[in-house]
Amino acid sequence: MTLVIDTCENKMKKICFFTGNLNLSGGTERVCSTIANALQEQGYEVSVINLHEGEKPFFPLHKEINNKQLFSKRVSFSKNYIQVVKKLRSFCKTNSIDTLVIVESMLALFSVPALAGLGIKHICWEHFNFNVDLGQKKRRFARQLAARFCDWVVVLTEQDCAYWLQHSRHKGQIVAIPNPLPFPIQDAHTPSQESRIVLSVGRLTPQKGFDLLLAAWKEVAPFAPLWRLRIIGDGEDRAKLQKLCKEYAIEDTVDWIGRTADVATHYREAAIYCLSSRFEGFGMVLLEAIAFSLPCVAFDCETGPAELLADTGALLVEPENTNKLAQALLYLIQNPQDRTIISEASKIKATQYSINSLIKKWIKII
Repeated sequence: MTLVIDTCENKMKKICFFTGNLNLSGGTERVCSTIANALQEQGYEVSVINLHEGEKPFFPLHKEINNKQLFSKRVSFSKNYIQVVKKLRSFCKTNSIDTLVIVESMLALFSVPALAGLGIKHICWEHFNFNVDLGQKKRRFARQLAARFCDWVVVLTEQDCAYWLQHSRHKGQIVAIPNPLPFPIQDAHTPSQESRIVLSVGRLTPQKGFDLLLAAWKEVAPFAPLWRLRIIGDGEDRAKLQKLCKEYAIEDTVDWIGRTADVATHYREAAIYCLSSRFEGFGMVLLEAIAFSLPCVAFDCETGPAELLADTGALLVEPENTNKLAQALLYLIQNPQDRTIISEASKIKATQYSINSLIKKWIKII
């Protein structure tokens, strides 16, 4: 995809993304690759420095992007803290980096001391919502560190922006820039009324709430015998979730696809998308779903679903209420005419998240 933004005065400005590991297949890795590629296409000199590994990016990375790593494998970063800081500082100095974007607030623990005195613009790009720390005190400390020492903190929703403004001692500026679609809106695609697939995509971890989805599907399956639940993704909870399927006697109605780079095919084959997360930073899969005009059912969790699905007619239900989730799924299954209305509104909503529009916001701050 070629963008057409005039940024002549910024040509060859050197931008570096400091991330965890681009070999992974999560939403953070996908959108990091998307933004890095877009900036490279605009004439910026882009590099990526992975904390560890990252030599085989799961998502396509522009061939001219300089993709490096601090460590070839995962190590104890508390024991190697000083080495991480020194390596990052050396990379930024050697490569004359103008702007460093840390792709997760926890990385501020390394980047703040690494950039001290270098005069490099420092941007923290947060992908979790402010109220989620995953039980890590270091994450809360890192956020305050980023708010105080970074020039900009980029969050994904206006709701999260309000949290940062209210609860951090920020000296830098806080701005909400949504994640962009990693692919063009699928204008030619309309979900088939013949499809009998409810789709859900994500890592098989507690955050994504697939245990809650299975509990809801247990209530749906008896009333929708021709329908199937298709789950795309992998993770540490896979065995536990498959065992839960057997306990609920729904294993014959659930398809486990695993990790795939061709998720687009599954969006095209689905009739409904369901998000069962306990919390989100944004909900990238919802954005992908509406780009394929899929009607969505989701928990109204923090943060993302309410903003992403506003004005689409999507069904938002009380967080972690599996009975309400089941009722919403059954409603859409049994009312194809409403699915069509929501599909049309979803496609319109998706246009707000085009890369052409959102990359302009990034260019203003780098």
